[in-house]
Amino acid sequence: MNKHEGNHTYKVIELVGSSPNGVTEAINEAVSRASQTIKGLDWFEVENIRGNIQDNNIAWYQVSLKIGFRVMSPEELKG
Repeated sequence: MNKHEGNHTYKVIELVGSSPNGVTEAINEAVSRASQTIKGLDWFEVENIRGNIQDNNIAWYQVSLKIGFRVMSPEELKG
């Protein structure tokens, strides 16, 4: 079965990723960190992008995002 077929229940968390290298890296940092402790990550949605300017240059990027993950059955958690 395709992972997008069937009935699923999702939990949504809000995270903020940051990086001095750009928006994509900030998103990757948040998703990577979440994947260390949460199974079943499935999607993300960017809520807000902001950053910091120091000495007329961009010092860092900060991205607020929602990450959705499936609420798994006991059988799925064992696998």
